[in-house]
This record gives sequence, structure tokens and C-alpha cells, in this order.
Amino acid sequence: MSLHLGDTAPDFTAMTTDGEISFHEWKKDSWAVFFSHPADFTPVCTTELGRTAALESEFAQRNTKAIALSVDPIEDHHGWAPDIGEVSGTALNFPIIADPDRTVAELYDMIHPGEGDTSTVRSVFIVDPSNAIRLSLTYPKSVGRNFDEIVRVIDALQATDAASIATPADWVPGDRVIVSPAMSTEDALATFDNVEEIKPYLRWADAPSS
Repeated sequence: MSLHLGDTAPDFTAMTTDGEISFHEWKKDSWAVFFSHPADFTPVCTTELGRTAALESEFAQRNTKAIALSVDPIEDHHGWAPDIGEVSGTALNFPIIADPDRTVAELYDMIHPGEGDTSTVRSVFIVDPSNAIRLSLTYPKSVGRNFDEIVRVIDALQATDAASIATPADWVPGDRVIVSPAMSTEDALATFDNVEEIKPYLRWADAPSS
């Protein structure tokens, strides 16, 4: 199944380290970071899930929940969880989906041909409160993800949802923003502070107050 930005994230019911969940019900009105890792008891995955656990408060500030998936059985997830806490210094605090029959992985196209086996690649989906897919990323199995970037994207999505703006390259909260091309300069001057027209299609402004 090919998923695109703006599509509704497919719902599913699955067993996790927190018990059985229905994805849409579990996330309810929250944002979600749904990501797959190739296998339990592997080095890169251990660092990634530890980093995710350490970001719990950052995600909570953004009304965001994290959930992971691999094709390993639930017993392996529970057995691996102490290693994640020991290595990272933060106990596992979000659910890991057990997907041994690969139902969810195939629903989200997380198993890629040519990767050497039938485990999942490092897919990431950011899903908004309406269950729309707002971002998708795929990393090869050998490369760990940059979770600071995942948090940054959530900030950017939430900022652009709240105002008629876009974010420039390398934007982080506090930086200036770009006025949406759909807004006239006259309306921009009435809406934002410190509007600066560089080109007719490129207008900078101070970020709106939250």
C-alpha cells in the first residue's frame, strides 16, 4: 500500500508492550510519531528507542505520543526493554507494537525489497490529530534517525497550521518565518510584525506569538 501526505493513517489493532491498542483510539486527539525499527536486541535500534524515551517531556509539550513497531514478538519486546533503559538512562515509556505476522508493517509499506530480509526499514510517520499523515521519512537500516529533526518538524507543522506562514530551510522555533504566498503583502503587513519583502514571492516576518 502506498501512503501519501494528507492520507488518513490506516487504523489497526495490535498487541503492544502496553497491551492491545487500536491506533486511532490510542492517539485520539494527539499528534503521533509512529516509527518502525528493524529488530529488537540490535545496537542502532537500542539507541533510537532510548532517545525517544528521553524525549517524553518534549513530545508531551507538543501534544504528541510516540509508538514504535518491529516484526519481533511481544516477548522479545518485553525482554529488550530493560536494555533500552540501561543503555539510555531512561526507562521505556511508550508502546512498542509486536507485528510478527507483518500485518501493520505491510499496511504502512515498512518492508522494502532488496534490504536483505523481511524486517522493517526505519520508517517514520508523523500523524496529526485528525489522523492525517503529515510527514513520512525512510532511513536505511544502518543509519540511525535524527530525533531532534523529528521534533523540529512537529514544531514547524504546528506553527504552519496555526498561521499563514511557511518555514525556511533549517528553521527552528524563534527564527523568522516566511509569509505564505497565498497572502498578499498588504494583509501580511496587517497580520505580522516586521514584514520584509525580499522578492514578491519571498516575504519574511517575525514568528507569530503562540
